[in-house]
Amino acid sequence: MSHTIELRTAATRALEQMRKRGFEHAQVTAMATRQDEVNIAHGEPSLLRSTDARRMGLVGIVDGRKAATEVSDLGETSVREGIDALFAAAKSAPRDEANKVSSGQKARIVQGPQESDVALLTDKARELIDFCRRETPKVNLVEAVVAHVLTRSHTVTTGGSELETEVGHHSVGAFGTAREGQATSSFAYTGGNCHDLAGTHASAMFGIDEMARNLEKSIHTRPVGDKFVGDVVLTPEAVSDFLNWFLGQLCDVQLIAGSSLYRDRVGEAVGSKMLTLRSRFDAPGVCAVTSDAFVANPVTILEQGTLRTLTPGLYGSLKTKLPHVPVAAEGWELLAGDTPREKLVSGTQRGALVGRLSMGNPAANGDFAGVIKNSFMIDGGKVGHALSETMISGNVAQMLKDVAAVSRERLDTGTWLLPWVRIGGLHFS
Repeated sequence: MSHTIELRTAATRALEQMRKRGFEHAQVTAMATRQDEVNIAHGEPSLLRSTDARRMGLVGIVDGRKAATEVSDLGETSVREGIDALFAAAKSAPRDEANKVSSGQKARIVQGPQESDVALLTDKARELIDFCRRETPKVNLVEAVVAHVLTRSHTVTTGGSELETEVGHHSVGAFGTAREGQATSSFAYTGGNCHDLAGTHASAMFGIDEMARNLEKSIHTRPVGDKFVGDVVLTPEAVSDFLNWFLGQLCDVQLIAGSSLYRDRVGEAVGSKMLTLRSRFDAPGVCAVTSDAFVANPVTILEQGTLRTLTPGLYGSLKTKLPHVPVAAEGWELLAGDTPREKLVSGTQRGALVGRLSMGNPAANGDFAGVIKNSFMIDGGKVGHALSETMISGNVAQMLKDVAAVSRERLDTGTWLLPWVRIGGLHFS
């Protein structure tokens, strides 16, 4: 039996069993994942393995009471026991009229490489090892992986939705530190997903080469010194930290809680005109289907700084009476600007080049204080020493407005396609 038929049969059988068990509404997702991977540990090849996994997600509603669970295989006994436990959980759950499942959604999505090439994975792992030994010998490649992942799924609901996906991608990730004598750098990670693994040297993918070189520069660090107000030049990884907060303000949790800063601001300018943020739900490793079984069509969140939409799911929409806007779990791009990357730094009199932005949980109004990591001092338009024990504080919502420059260059990690961004008015300590 092919994987497609196996998943379809398992999902439709489970849905019928849920109906018979007494669920009024239900959603079933049968999923199979195949992964081939080459692992590196401390600069040496450590493992070549292939894994196959099956699982099934079950969502059931009875009398407006909802519960969800996941079983680790598609066998009839496991599924039946999962359904029985789910029914008991749903009967004791709170009643909520907003509990619904999708209706009438139809799609078949096939994208990315469907076949694995283990020899290619091995070659790319060797490229990473050779690069670090040759170009950045002080770096210890603590962990790295080169993989091909193929995920197939079949989702059905009692509302007549049927969604089938076959999404393949390659992934490369590297995690390391650098040492010189007794001095060591902090840890750093980068990685991403792609469709074509063969066309680029592994070290040049997802900023791995730059990460390794910066680790060697970060062995010896110094504090920022006196407190001051200055600029940050955010790398794409730090930009993603920044944007994750913003996207979180637009979806169910914050909207239902009434704590979103943007609940009533659709159509207003909430950020710099340099910022246009839109979806890329067909990016490597991303599937344009939501967890609540809707097709996620392309969407623009920010258009030249103007907020175009909120993103409540079905439940959030019914709770808040806001329009339902399905979005995938990930897959976003910030459009490039017109400033060369080096000019973001040369235009900064005092501040920092920030590799990671650890903001914790900003206050309800967006105020935050956080540590910047994998970062370097900028003084007089030049990158200086690596920073230690450095904090910045400000307001995340204000940062959206205070963007001073956006780079022409962007880094594509699959789930994100992002430029470098300069923002002023941050407090350093």
